Amino acid sequence: MRLAEEILAWQAEMTAIRRDFHAHPEIAFEEMRTSDRVADMLQSWGIPVTRGLGGTGVVGTITGRSASGPAIGLRADMDALPMPEVNDFPHASRNPGKMHACGHDGHMTMLLAAARLLAQTRDFDGTVHVIFQPAEEGGHAGARAMIRDGLFSRFPVAAVFGMHNWPGLPVGEFAIQPGPMMASSNTFEIEIEGKGAHAAMPNLGIDPVMAAVQLAQSLQTIITRNCDPLDPAVISITQIHAGSTNNVIPDTASLQGTVRSFSTAVLDLVEARMAEITEHTCRALACSARFNFIRSYPPTVNDAAQTDFCRRVAESLVGPQRVHTDVKPSMGAEDFAFMLQEVPGSYVWVGNGAGEHRDAGHGAGPCTLHNSSYDFNDELIPIGASYWVELARQWLRTHAETEPRT
Repeated sequence: MRLAEEILAWQAEMTAIRRDFHAHPEIAFEEMRTSDRVADMLQSWGIPVTRGLGGTGVVGTITGRSASGPAIGLRADMDALPMPEVNDFPHASRNPGKMHACGHDGHMTMLLAAARLLAQTRDFDGTVHVIFQPAEEGGHAGARAMIRDGLFSRFPVAAVFGMHNWPGLPVGEFAIQPGPMMASSNTFEIEIEGKGAHAAMPNLGIDPVMAAVQLAQSLQTIITRNCDPLDPAVISITQIHAGSTNNVIPDTASLQGTVRSFSTAVLDLVEARMAEITEHTCRALACSARFNFIRSYPPTVNDAAQTDFCRRVAESLVGPQRVHTDVKPSMGAEDFAFMLQEVPGSYVWVGNGAGEHRDAGHGAGPCTLHNSSYDFNDELIPIGASYWVELARQWLRTHAETEPRT
């Protein structure tokens, strides 16, 4: 691997920074300590900082030898998850019920190390905006909040790039592909109203439980009979609630769940069919229904040209055999998708290694994201940071004469 020597020399220092972030997790839009630390470090390296976009967002602006040239954005997320941690190492969470279980502590650290080196060398023409975004988790859409606060109007860029650690992918390897990389994330709520009665005399009531059962089965036909099998989607009913005792037919029942897809067209189809099936199934059983569909994150879709550029940068660092371009996209979601809707760019996975569970009850296999045993692999720091540095240098050099001045 061809990694930046300066960043390798900072390994211990950057690891301590990462572990400090891990020990002090803050959830969506509460990243006050986190954003203070990020801003303080950027400023200590001579990087002008703008704060407040999206509430707690931080943007650092690094100008090269000349400000005349294009600008790009590099983005890292800052927030933790509202969940407990079972790890007992010294840098485990000190904030009960909050945990960096998705590696955002590492994402910040990799981008900070890259920003430090870019500010130290300034061996490029143009501008690099390092974007530290709040509230990626839980549908809070911190990326959208930053955009609404003027992210790309105040800091115009020709391209924007994101990165996420990926458990199960070996350390030192990358995965990237054009087109969908992550799915859209959406939720639904269905309230069914019937008429309560004694369970021994169901003919005197209108049973919403049976409507819920039939509806749960009927909704799955959207995937198997309406959607193109080569354009995947998922409907998962994750909650069904009804009743309070065993001898009463309740007045109401409710269903909740999630819908995932890689295209807006499929999502439009699924939402429309869900509304139709809900209405007609419940009406057929003499019930009424209220259907609510909430679109959270759009699919994360990589621009083909920018993705090819990222591939070549990664290959220059770790070799072609360690850069995978035939990966299956994930049905997980990512609000970097909002940035890609505004500006062309690409989102890459970097291997976090197999990892291991610290709780034997979790079973074998890699410790996945959003798991109470998860921890970011510090071996990744120089790899991800070197990728950011090379991406910025090579992109700005390549596009210096072809992109409009900013």
